[in-house]
Amino acid sequence: MKAFTALVHRELIEHRGAFLIGPLILVGVLFGATVLAFTVGRVDARFSGALFTVAPLRVYEIGFLAFGLGWSLYMIAVLFFYCADGFAADKRNNAMLFWKSMPVSDFRVLLSKLVAGLTVLPGTIYAVALLSGVLLYGVAYVTMLINGTASVATLGSIAIIYANVALAIIVTLVCGLLWYLPAMALVGAIATAVGRWAIPISLLLPAIASTLEWVTLGGLHPFSTHTWRFIEYRGALPSTPYVENWFMTDQPFSGVAFATDLIANMDWTQVGIGMVFAVVVIYLASEYRRRTNDN
Repeated sequence: MKAFTALVHRELIEHRGAFLIGPLILVGVLFGATVLAFTVGRVDARFSGALFTVAPLRVYEIGFLAFGLGWSLYMIAVLFFYCADGFAADKRNNAMLFWKSMPVSDFRVLLSKLVAGLTVLPGTIYAVALLSGVLLYGVAYVTMLINGTASVATLGSIAIIYANVALAIIVTLVCGLLWYLPAMALVGAIATAVGRWAIPISLLLPAIASTLEWVTLGGLHPFSTHTWRFIEYRGALPSTPYVENWFMTDQPFSGVAFATDLIANMDWTQVGIGMVFAVVVIYLASEYRRRTNDN
């Protein structure tokens, strides 16, 4: 267990730019741009303060949720690039012989890379998303102070919103990771053989499979097949009617209702199949890695 933990920690050290430094820089740039916008007069503090006076909770809810969505998209994008890079890093930096000399199997090495992508980066993104919520409220509250509309009672209401949105973000991250796990594992497995070309190849494979189905079984065109419809289904997160319904009302956002709705709309059978698929392709990649480097 200690060896596996060390392998995960190695991934953090080798990819700390994407896992840690990058998100912190983005937060700093975002916060600096926001502060600068107010200080140089790009944003009217009086208008913003009035807006927060009219609907302070709604503005904060939507803003914090937007931050959470943005960071979730960032995480998914970075994870695919990490899988394409991390699974081929040992071969690229000539560290393969060193890791082959360790009492750790190739399967555990590759599994540690996948686990690092599922834990370290999402944990960092979640922490950064929470920090973004704090900074967002700080800017909003200062704006209200400038406009003379701030009140102590607002703090308690904001704390409740913060907890609800934080719950919604963590549930979205976990569900997103489980839903896209097979795609991440496939990219990583392909990267074991072809390196960074794994992303374009993994994007090309569904098109090839759909074209083969179209040629053999017929259809209107290659993007009107059972294969392509399945790819589209697995490429999008399950719908959450709660968000659409909430946006059209004046009710406060409920993290519990959102989480319940998202979990209820998840296809857990597909999630289970995806987890098995991920383990299988990682195992096959480890066997390829072991055999090619033993010869």
